Amino acid sequence: MTHPDVPAEQAHVELAYERLAAMRASAEAMLQDAFGERGGTFQALTERDIRVRNSLGRLEHLQIGREALVFGRIDRAADDEDRSEPFHIGRLAVSAEDLEPLVVDWRAPIAEPFYRATGAHPMGLALRRHFLTEGRRVLDLEDELFDVEGDDSGIGLGLAGPQVLLATLERTRTGRMRDIVATVQREQDEIIRGPLPGILVVQGGPGTGKTAVALHRAAYLLYTHRFPLESQGVLVVGPNPTFLGYIEHVLPSLDETGVELSTVNGLYSGEKPVAVEDEDVAELKGDVRMARVIATAIANRQRPLRRKVEIPYGSKLIRITPDLSAQAVAAVKRRPGSHNARRRTLEHILWRHLLEQVAPVAGPEPEPDSIGEPLTAEDLGRALRRQPEMAEALDRMWPLLTPEQLLHDLFGAAPLIELAAGKVLAPAERDRLFRLRSPLGESVAWTDADIPLLDEANSLLGSRRRDGPDQTEQVRTFGHVVVDEAQDLSPMQLRMVARRSLSGSMTVVGDIAQATGAWVPAAWSQVVEHLPARRGWRLVELTVNYRTPSEIMDVAARVLQHVAPGMRPPESVRASGSPPRILSAIRQDGTLGLDATVALTVQTVQAELGQLASLGDSGTVAVIVPRSLLDAMASALDSSDIRWGGVGRGALDETVSLLTVEDAKGLEFDSVTVVEPHRIVSEAAQGLRALYVAFTRATQRLVIVHSEGLPAPLAAVAQHSA
Repeated sequence: MTHPDVPAEQAHVELAYERLAAMRASAEAMLQDAFGERGGTFQALTERDIRVRNSLGRLEHLQIGREALVFGRIDRAADDEDRSEPFHIGRLAVSAEDLEPLVVDWRAPIAEPFYRATGAHPMGLALRRHFLTEGRRVLDLEDELFDVEGDDSGIGLGLAGPQVLLATLERTRTGRMRDIVATVQREQDEIIRGPLPGILVVQGGPGTGKTAVALHRAAYLLYTHRFPLESQGVLVVGPNPTFLGYIEHVLPSLDETGVELSTVNGLYSGEKPVAVEDEDVAELKGDVRMARVIATAIANRQRPLRRKVEIPYGSKLIRITPDLSAQAVAAVKRRPGSHNARRRTLEHILWRHLLEQVAPVAGPEPEPDSIGEPLTAEDLGRALRRQPEMAEALDRMWPLLTPEQLLHDLFGAAPLIELAAGKVLAPAERDRLFRLRSPLGESVAWTDADIPLLDEANSLLGSRRRDGPDQTEQVRTFGHVVVDEAQDLSPMQLRMVARRSLSGSMTVVGDIAQATGAWVPAAWSQVVEHLPARRGWRLVELTVNYRTPSEIMDVAARVLQHVAPGMRPPESVRASGSPPRILSAIRQDGTLGLDATVALTVQTVQAELGQLASLGDSGTVAVIVPRSLLDAMASALDSSDIRWGGVGRGALDETVSLLTVEDAKGLEFDSVTVVEPHRIVSEAAQGLRALYVAFTRATQRLVIVHSEGLPAPLAAVAQHSA
């Protein structure tokens, strides 16, 4: 039976939508009026442009897409004669014609009790009402009464609106993350509304909503600190392009469109990775010691001449001696600034010293552009720069470098590696850095681990433009930076992210247990030490799993015990009634057959698609495979006429997604089939941690297909299910 107040609340929702449409029409009319203006003074044109920008911004602000405008209501506790009108909570503020609020923005201070109130601390509320909606239609209501003694809403985990929450969690996935603004829980809201300064680290196990919380925090901070964040910008860094596509609609649905999304590699505006290298080499390049290696490599390119250089000037030869070059280089090294910017300083010092050699001939042989005027150091410099001997001498002493040139030269010459890393890296480590030079620097096959090194070099080299400012090439800083899956970033990648932070305001989220990269921190302090924590940092933890059913989490917890014995998995809020299935593809004669594994996986996917179709749901299905089986699995799906998406193939645009563990990070699917877990463990940098990630992508059903042996944590599960 539906709540008796549904008709009244539906009427209020319809009124709010009518007013929203009227507000949008008003903004459109203002925009058309502005576009209709022609000519006028410069001031009039400027005012017109301001009205156009404001109108466009207003229209963008009033777009909410398919998401419900209103999702809750709060009634304040008071005496009967003094009880105030209720406040309806929604995605954005909507007012009636008399300016009375019809909907309060979820980020406004008055809406805070909707997320924070508990039976022990009602925050002045008498009632909290949650709406179960479908678009603009109110399906049902769930009330929590705070002024009724003994009322204890929730399902054992202190949850607000548990029935609406569970109904929302049971909905099938669409391939894109949806906002959770209607079902944010207290522990999540405390993080979302945390203060702006400093670094906030959010530790959250699988399904705790840490990504959604971080995105909602970005929206809240932009609302609360519109100035200065609107001009400074907010950056969200994700683990891979597929993940960015998965979350790209969340912030627009929360009324924020000015946030920049990027992978770590995407932060560098230069070269992109096209090659793969050995894990031990990638791990070494991620070591923070590489920052010293790069700094030393640059310093080694700042060197005096070994032999005297003579440059013709008129009828005389100008000489740059080793002693003169050594004095000039030493003087410039003591100056602040980037390497390339200080090249100009070196030139100016040289011009002043060399002017003393030509001053006696300045009268008879003046510069053509300075007839009748005494020769200046700048005049001399303009003339000498055109001489090949001078250009060669300057490049020997202080070359103008790009990051790509620096690293290509460094890694392609063992003596240069020895000079730069001899006091930092062991001999075997130095050997790992060497790679054959490419005949053309432009054709270097850079790797993922090279990109942070290029960025580090860029920060030290600065611009090559002679007339440009002393700054790094195209490095933008942001007022707030959100970093997801931060546990997977190497120290050099973390330094790369840190350079994008303007004031040290950051939200860093992840799960130590799900670290699958070459670097695995033992604690978050090992991550924060590479970030700008000058204004302090604090650690908070999310403890409730909203995604993964308890049946699947029980199996994942067995893996976690082997990965991190001291860590507790988050507690699931629901059960699905579908325990994980383990299917063996071992042939009847006992031999292993990966072809049989692939065939059985295809059958499993077909069965999952059939189940979704029988329920009338769209839903999503993921096939997570070891990288060595990716091509075989792709061919099998194609041969079975199963439409699927993957990396580089619209990974989230089809019902079925074929992914490796690395590509599946941060994503969720109704059904997940994990193929050959033993091979996933053997191929992954962190073994069982990758399996823990794979299992916890499922929101409803998990199937494990194998022909090879099972990892130890699954052996007992397989025996029990058999």
